[in-house]
Amino acid sequence: MSIGTGVVLFVIGAILVFALNFETGFINLDMVGYILMGAGLIVFVIGLVLMARRRQAVTTSRTGTDSVTGERVQQRVTEVDDPGTRTV
Repeated sequence: MSIGTGVVLFVIGAILVFALNFETGFINLDMVGYILMGAGLIVFVIGLVLMARRRQAVTTSRTGTDSVTGERVQQRVTEVDDPGTRTV
């Protein structure tokens, strides 16, 4: 979601800077456009970084038969790879 928000901010800023050619007395549209373009770029980069750091989980499922009772037994193990808790 943050990547899309960054793109939208950047596009709105570019429209304000490059497509609109009128002046207002109370606000500089070019400066607002440049600020929105900068904010959009920052939000886009933060979104990419957060997506790259997303935790990954691997679930392994094993099915077998209990030798004593003869019942079917299923075991599930989930391993979470959390980049924030890695040790070197």
